Amino acid sequence: MQQPQVWLVEDEQGIADTLIYTLQLEGFTVELFARGLPALEKARQQRLDAVILDVGLPDISGFELCRQLLERHPALPILFLTARSDEVDRLLGLEIGADDYVAKPFSPREVSARVRTLLRRVKKFAAPSPVVRTGHFELNEPAAQIAWFGTPLSLTRYEFLLLKTLLLSPERVYSRQQLMDIVWSDAQETFDRTIDTHIKTLRAKLRAINPDLSPINTHRGMGYSLRSV
Repeated sequence: MQQPQVWLVEDEQGIADTLIYTLQLEGFTVELFARGLPALEKARQQRLDAVILDVGLPDISGFELCRQLLERHPALPILFLTARSDEVDRLLGLEIGADDYVAKPFSPREVSARVRTLLRRVKKFAAPSPVVRTGHFELNEPAAQIAWFGTPLSLTRYEFLLLKTLLLSPERVYSRQQLMDIVWSDAQETFDRTIDTHIKTLRAKLRAINPDLSPINTHRGMGYSLRSV
């Protein structure tokens, strides 16, 4: 079972160390950011399940960071962590979209319990995800989009259909004829070399993202398959 991915945006190292220790002990994977802008940049590319966010950051207001994170991830649970106990600050954070607010000093175990409660709440009301994950691939069929190691691939229609076919049945060997029947509407006007050319292009696009892995296997005299990596 995959551990929840929690980001902690906190510039006070002592507080961060204590929280990280407790969260990891209770089953969370934690990534620490001492500043807000690096977290915002990484949020454009990486999945996350929840954020514990300090209001008083050195490079950006925690309120502004919260607003921008929610623009990218509207359902993201956010818990504010701050020395401020003023009601106006608490209300402002909640109005921006934060789900909870804990004032320092606090119990690390209470913070952990609150994060877990937020994650349960999100899971309860979340719509079924359209994303299918196979290894490091993510297929979003409604958006006609495939990502590899979190990076969206720029694919033609036939490249998308070909890669989708392979990743929906990892390790299965498809003959060229089977792929032509599935991907091309008129297989009679498609040749074996068409499949080979598209596979070559797909491999080049995957290699541009991760040159160390080649997930598409060639089975001589049989066809192609996708490794679940």
